[in-house]
Amino acid sequence: MHQTLTDTQLVSFTLNGEKVVAPADQTILQAADHHGIEVPRLCYMEGMRADGNCRTCMVEIKGERVLAPSCCRYPKEGMEVTTNSERAVLSQKMSLELLLADVPEADYTLNSELDTWAKKMHIGKPRFGERPQPAEDLSHPAMAVHLDACIQCKRCVRACREEQVNDVIGYAFRGHHSKIVFDLDDPMGNSTCVACGECVQACPTGALMPARDVALTVPEKQVDSVCPYCGVGCQLTYNIKDNKILYVQGKDGPANSSRLCVKGRYGFDYVQHPHRLTKPLIRKPDVPKTRDFVVDPNNWQDVFREATWDEALDFAANGLRDIRDQYGKRALAGFGSAKGTNEEAYLFQKLVRTGFGSNNVDHCTRLCHASSVAALMEGINSGAVSNQVRDVANAEVVIVIGANPTVNHPVAATFIKNAVKNGTKLIVADPRRGDLARHAAYVLQFNADTDVAMLNAMLNVIVTEGLVDETFIADRTSGYPELAENVKKFTPEAMAPICGIDAQTLREVARLYATSKGSMILWGMGISQHVHGTDNARCLIALALSTGQIGKPGSGLHPLRGQNNVQGASDSGLIPMFYPDYQRVNTPEAKERFEKLWKTELDPDPGLTVVEIMNAAKNHEIRGMYIMGENPAMSDPDVDHARAAMAALDHCVVQDIFLTETAYLADVVLPATAWPEKVGTVTNTDRMVQLGRKAIDAPGDARPDLDLIIELALRMGLDWNYPHVRDVFNEMRLCMDSIAGITWDRLERESSVTYPCVNEGDPGDPVVFIDTFPTKSGRAKFVPADLISAAERPDAEYPQVLITGRQLEHWHTGSMTRRASNLDYIEPEPVASIHPLDLDQFGIAPGGVVTIASRRGSISLYARADDGMPRGAVFVPFCYYEAAANLLTNPALDPFGKIPEFKYCAVRITPGGVVPERLSFGGGQILEGQVPLVQ
Repeated sequence: MHQTLTDTQLVSFTLNGEKVVAPADQTILQAADHHGIEVPRLCYMEGMRADGNCRTCMVEIKGERVLAPSCCRYPKEGMEVTTNSERAVLSQKMSLELLLADVPEADYTLNSELDTWAKKMHIGKPRFGERPQPAEDLSHPAMAVHLDACIQCKRCVRACREEQVNDVIGYAFRGHHSKIVFDLDDPMGNSTCVACGECVQACPTGALMPARDVALTVPEKQVDSVCPYCGVGCQLTYNIKDNKILYVQGKDGPANSSRLCVKGRYGFDYVQHPHRLTKPLIRKPDVPKTRDFVVDPNNWQDVFREATWDEALDFAANGLRDIRDQYGKRALAGFGSAKGTNEEAYLFQKLVRTGFGSNNVDHCTRLCHASSVAALMEGINSGAVSNQVRDVANAEVVIVIGANPTVNHPVAATFIKNAVKNGTKLIVADPRRGDLARHAAYVLQFNADTDVAMLNAMLNVIVTEGLVDETFIADRTSGYPELAENVKKFTPEAMAPICGIDAQTLREVARLYATSKGSMILWGMGISQHVHGTDNARCLIALALSTGQIGKPGSGLHPLRGQNNVQGASDSGLIPMFYPDYQRVNTPEAKERFEKLWKTELDPDPGLTVVEIMNAAKNHEIRGMYIMGENPAMSDPDVDHARAAMAALDHCVVQDIFLTETAYLADVVLPATAWPEKVGTVTNTDRMVQLGRKAIDAPGDARPDLDLIIELALRMGLDWNYPHVRDVFNEMRLCMDSIAGITWDRLERESSVTYPCVNEGDPGDPVVFIDTFPTKSGRAKFVPADLISAAERPDAEYPQVLITGRQLEHWHTGSMTRRASNLDYIEPEPVASIHPLDLDQFGIAPGGVVTIASRRGSISLYARADDGMPRGAVFVPFCYYEAAANLLTNPALDPFGKIPEFKYCAVRITPGGVVPERLSFGGGQILEGQVPLVQ
């Protein structure tokens, strides 16, 4: 991306005999590219710091004795540069020939950048002897290492250490022994590599390649799209042949700058898994539903029979319609998906509201950030982020609290680490000590469940020491006197014994945050998934408002979104108390607006939330459900209760790509399309509306989710007509002011547009709340918070604390990632992370089996030593069916956000037990050409 030229930046110089102008901060190589002049390069890569060590880009500069590397030199006024002189070309060719001599003629070196430049420069077989060739390293399931093809350009080192900041790849030894190493010269598969693949994308020779040589196959086409996993919204490019995804490359999108993580780069082959649903299924009448019912995905015929589409859709719609007509509109509910598109979310909630007749519609945001949204709506009247992740580059101070972005938002974490390298001070606050802590100026490893105590202590310092922004408070907020009075009792000295952080550190951190030119707060589900989650978020909002750290670059509030479209699904109205764009269902103006648009009368009362719907289903108040792309049998708290509730339904329609644990309890299963098989928009954590493009066709008779929603709507008597996805998006623009200015043509052209974008042509606002807040008064509201303990505290019977969350390699309930061969190979078994001293105390060796029990259930899994864990706590990922963490979790709800307390419950840990055999997912196997990892 070339910078816009301005008069103050321009220099004029001669390039190959022609007068040219270029920015003074643009290198000669970049200027040559801009003017269509090709210069060889290998160690140089756009977007990466130039090293100038391969010497293939040498150019001649008049008046200078030696040639200059064009990737490192900047033009000066009047300079005369020649890229194609006899001397320059001879040097370029000699460097390429010498490098080529070091690289074997092999499949993995063909069509590499080195090979391509050698052909362009007409270099034949090198005249020089080759070096002794090191052995290949196939120890990693996703990446192959061929150091015989390494030219030591160090692009992989820069990618790992400077772009991703994972610090795994280094350059070691001296002379002819020098080489690229992983950690302490370990095999790549045994190193601390997190498989982001940035090094593979950077390698110009084939020394680092995707495993199994898939990159050697020439794709038939490339399709640009968006990653289907977390909320960062990385853009990527699918390489396709024979309707299969060969490999994935990072695309230079606004949220990722070509970066990806292990899931985005290597977690794609789930779409080709043999478990994909390809035919509609109807439950056999003699197979009852029970909470502990399990279906072997390889033998589904024991439970379901195949049906035609007309039969399945009629059966699905008739069952829902009959319940509505017999038991009333509120006897039905729908769970939409944060993994689908905005258009699907919009039509899904419209179907529930106009076809079912109530507001009983929700999705997984209720289990992620509902309390954050509740606090933000209450205080600011906006549930979206104020500043984008990459704005950390403009911050002097960044607080990351209740989040583990290196695991949950890895690409976002890279930008945080980049900011730290450039001088930003990072404060990490979490009961667990994660990898990001090694980059932090302050690590606040506070006691679990004491967020409010710690944050109110910081507010106490800011208020009592006069660190508040009095002008900002007077001009743009309300409720400050009540907050100031409330925090008086929360002195650091009083709170230190509660939160576990000493008073002096609390004071230093509060002062640092309050007095910087720009302080930014990013938080995750460690803040939201508590019975006091809304209070936690209220405190963070108060920190920003009291110091004026909002409404300007490098500041603000950013709840990191967990799924690829959890922001967009919420924006689109997939929640029971809001229509699209957060217009409250019990507001007459909003109700009238949507009744006019949808031409039907709407229920004026908010609907039930996820957990409330399950409780109502258990009590036979909810009798029918339509569940699209969600897996509450794994994601809900106290899943035994959730499964029993779904088993009690008279009629359950599940629409998904796999026979999930939720689909086990379905009466009809509708096979849908995976993300690479559909067209639609998603909205990332940065408020970027991004276009996902169809890359491959769906298997068998699977149909697009949007088509299925429309088919059910038609069968339930609704008069819908949406010939194309753009028609749904255009209707959304009519009722969602935040995206009214975004046209489908612009999305197809630009791929990403930030909202709010009210008028066509608006650039979109990366920073919001600059002059006013979207409240009636234009002011933000302080809301004080007091100490509320977790609903369930440790005691003599259950003395430990359970914390749940995600793993780097696995995502959400595992239905996709455990069917992605590379991801499942890296993390195939359920694990519990426990402090090494606690393991010693229990008499458990790392890798041994532990049983964890709560008042609701028990699971057995393998122990993993983790010195980042607090003593007396255990961390369990919730993606493993055979050891489902949510069998243990407490369904107690935050009273405002109605979110369950996933991040805290009392458990008992005992050595021993039997880990159940995993379901036959087909993942985790050793693939051809791989060497087993050493565990």
